[in-house]
Amino acid sequence: MTSPRYRSCFSELVQCTKQKNLLRGRAVHARIVKDGSACCVYLSNSLVNLYAKCGDLFHAKRVFDNIQDKDVVSWNCLINGYSQQGLTGSSLVMELFQRMRAENVLPNSHTFAGVFTAASSLSDVLSGLQAHTLAIKTDSFGDVFVGSSLLNMYCKSGAMAEARKVFDGMPERNSVSWATMISGYAMQRSAVEAFEIFKLMCLKDEKENEYALSSILSALADPEFLSTGSQMHCLTVKNGLLVFVSVGNALVTMYAKCGSLDDALKTFELSGDKNSITWSAIITGYSQSGDSCKALKLFSNMHLAGIIPSEFTLVGVLNACSDTAAVGEGKQVHGYLLKLGYESQVYIMTALVDMYAKCGSTLDARKGFDYLQEPDMVLWTSMIGGYVQNGENENAMNLYARMRIEGIMPNELTMASILKACSCLAALEQGKQIHACTIKHGFGLEIPIGSALSTMYAKCGSLEDGSIVFSRMPRRDIVSWNAMISGLAQNGHGNEALELFEDMQLEGTEPDYVTFVNILSACSHMGLVKRGRAYFDMMSDKFGIVPRVEHYACMVDMLGRAGKLDEAKEFIESATIDHGMCLWRILLSACRNFRNYELGAYAGEKLMELGSQESSAYVLLSSIYIALGRLEDVERVRRMMRFRGVNKEPGCSWIELKDGVHVFVVRDQMHPEIKTIREELRILSKQIKDEGYHPPDSVSANTCNDEELVAAFT
Repeated sequence: MTSPRYRSCFSELVQCTKQKNLLRGRAVHARIVKDGSACCVYLSNSLVNLYAKCGDLFHAKRVFDNIQDKDVVSWNCLINGYSQQGLTGSSLVMELFQRMRAENVLPNSHTFAGVFTAASSLSDVLSGLQAHTLAIKTDSFGDVFVGSSLLNMYCKSGAMAEARKVFDGMPERNSVSWATMISGYAMQRSAVEAFEIFKLMCLKDEKENEYALSSILSALADPEFLSTGSQMHCLTVKNGLLVFVSVGNALVTMYAKCGSLDDALKTFELSGDKNSITWSAIITGYSQSGDSCKALKLFSNMHLAGIIPSEFTLVGVLNACSDTAAVGEGKQVHGYLLKLGYESQVYIMTALVDMYAKCGSTLDARKGFDYLQEPDMVLWTSMIGGYVQNGENENAMNLYARMRIEGIMPNELTMASILKACSCLAALEQGKQIHACTIKHGFGLEIPIGSALSTMYAKCGSLEDGSIVFSRMPRRDIVSWNAMISGLAQNGHGNEALELFEDMQLEGTEPDYVTFVNILSACSHMGLVKRGRAYFDMMSDKFGIVPRVEHYACMVDMLGRAGKLDEAKEFIESATIDHGMCLWRILLSACRNFRNYELGAYAGEKLMELGSQESSAYVLLSSIYIALGRLEDVERVRRMMRFRGVNKEPGCSWIELKDGVHVFVVRDQMHPEIKTIREELRILSKQIKDEGYHPPDSVSANTCNDEELVAAFT
């Protein structure tokens, strides 16, 4: 390239490339074509490099294809240009590299740097390994940029053993090499190994830089390493690295993930230059720690500061709305993310579906789900879990069936949710089919699958299957223990339930409030009043669990079943919690069963004073007044029931038959075989009467039944 004209064009192209001045570069390109200088490989390579560096890969490829005698620089310019374009460009890099080898052009260190960068973006370890072998063969591995690119590829692919071998074998390391190795360990949550590399870097007299410190702080984002993270904070202050936004963001994230929110907030407030990542870190930290109100307040401050949130910030805010059931704020965030154009992103919509579902608005959640129509397993799982959480178990089962038809593979949370739906519906056969699916998909009996299975079998009354699953679980959490104890207690195996409770303590599992609800319920059904009292006292004395309404209800039920009605009354009146009407309702029922009408009237009047909306309370009190012959009080209760607009909720039951669940509601005429069913019931009723059976009346022979009372009152 001895011609002055060539040298002038070359110099201009270099300058345009540095300045990324594409418009001027095109003018130079036009002049080269006009002068007939395009045949010069040096100028052509410079043009490819210009277009590639400016992101115009289309024209870079056209210039490249027109080069007659391509050299290694020609290939490198295009390969490195495509390697910076993410997934799409990286796949083209691998094709170009194969073409380059087919044309017998020998790659150099610059080629391998681009190839390893592309393999890293694609997580294509196999192609990376092949290129690694060729780099060693061509003696290109000694270049620090090649080594760092190769190291980055292995780290991003999670192949840390291979990455460490490359790192240890590098003849020369730069700041990028150290930061990449630390970051690789951080991504694998290997904080100890990451810190070892950081200490080695310090021993080698390598100066700490913002990349290395950001990486080590990410690795230490765990409560176990809070102290070490604080030491790194001191080091950043000492070396004056807090001026870098990335370091400040890493510190805020580290403290937030360690649960040290006060330190996170102080660091956040001291950060001079806050960007969307800084705000996202502190908002997500408060959201994940359970302080959702603070997270929403911070988001409001962010908006007032004029910072545009990223998609990650919005996910954190939506999670905060989910945890507090703040559907109003959630809808505002929904409108805001639509304005920002994030509605097509799967993880945003997944968070949105989850928020609406947890706020009880399953219709809005389903609209978001149907809008996206993505074969994303997490999105489907959120929708199914939302249905289950809101008691819409049939919808959950239907959506799961559709998920299977569309070929979307479930994960453990999907299976756990659908097993819970089977539990709530007492759909044993369908639960067994789901169990078979968990085996087919390779899910073991670890948590949460094992817990969900043992719960399903226990709630469906299949205690033998539940016990088999429970005994085979490699590790049992409190949920699985509670499920088995509850199943045994509810199916008449109270002694076994109490024995299992003792086994649980021997294994070192701490009971929670649900455990004691199950234990007290077992004592109640077996009439073990003394033992039940001991467990009630143990709850607070030994385990520090404050009794809730459910525990008091079990105690009142226990005393009521044992006929200790006066003692139950005293227990209710001595209760230190706000129990509303629950306990008086239980006592009223017990008084009716034991025909203690005076005390029953007292309990019933307590319910009336508290404004009960349960029709059964009015019915029970009225039947007691009828038994006492106090007809004026019967009329007074009737007027009160009408005045308060109390109506009886229709009864509902269901039965699982073959592959379907049949639901029946009182006075329902919708079932397709209702005529046949009613005819069978009529025949059964006649046979019962012919056998001489008459339903017992628990109050008086002259007392009308509950249904008749309700009919009269309404």
